[in-house]
Amino acid sequence: MTALDTRMKGLFDLTGTVAVVTGAGRGLGRAMAAGLAGFGAEVVLCGRTADTLVATADELTAEGGKVWWKTADVSREADVTALLAAVLERHGRVDTLINNAGINPIYKAAERIDLADWRNIIDINLTGVYLCCRHFGSAMLERGRGSIISISSVAGHVGLRKTLPYGAAKGGVELMTKSLAIDWAPKGVRVNTIAPGFFETDLTAGMRDHAALSERLLGQTPMGRFGTAEELVGAAVFLASPASSYVTGQSIVVDGGWTAQ
Repeated sequence: MTALDTRMKGLFDLTGTVAVVTGAGRGLGRAMAAGLAGFGAEVVLCGRTADTLVATADELTAEGGKVWWKTADVSREADVTALLAAVLERHGRVDTLINNAGINPIYKAAERIDLADWRNIIDINLTGVYLCCRHFGSAMLERGRGSIISISSVAGHVGLRKTLPYGAAKGGVELMTKSLAIDWAPKGVRVNTIAPGFFETDLTAGMRDHAALSERLLGQTPMGRFGTAEELVGAAVFLASPASSYVTGQSIVVDGGWTAQ
């Protein structure tokens, strides 16, 4: 291996870093956690359900990853501060935070969405990101370094039917990211988003199982298929690694061409 090969490989090396992934028990969160672990990070899996976290931790450990888990509901500030305290007690630092926890349980016309629906989605998808950014970001600022990656959506870039609170939350995440990136860039903390299109996850199962809706979604996706969870890993590793050291305030859209139209 040449010196150039060694330097290029090192750009994506996460050995010795500590990463926290929310919503890590399944789907995109699990895939990104596995990707970070595969590039050498020690990964803390976070979610509301212990069973899925344990199963994921066992699988990734069997594959050679360094992982552990802790339950937390990101919409509850006490849970977020407890999670941070546990990570700092064990590692003394956080290098990467992936804000992946999110829900989209409704598909309703805007006029039929009640306040409970709105609050539930906003609390987890937007307030949860804010709480994690605030507390984990503060720990990163003390060290003068860190990378925060929030999982947004194409719904944060373009309008989608019958997903008003979800789109509002993801649009908020996009602009929150830009604001934080400007505030924290001089202090060594980078803040970016990844905006997935339609992927094969539990979150999209209802839409994918609906023949007419699935056909319409695929018809609007130039690649003509849904993404797989592993296809989000590259963007996550890039934003967590030294390869993206001059990237902040950006949104990497991974959508099979949806927003190119």
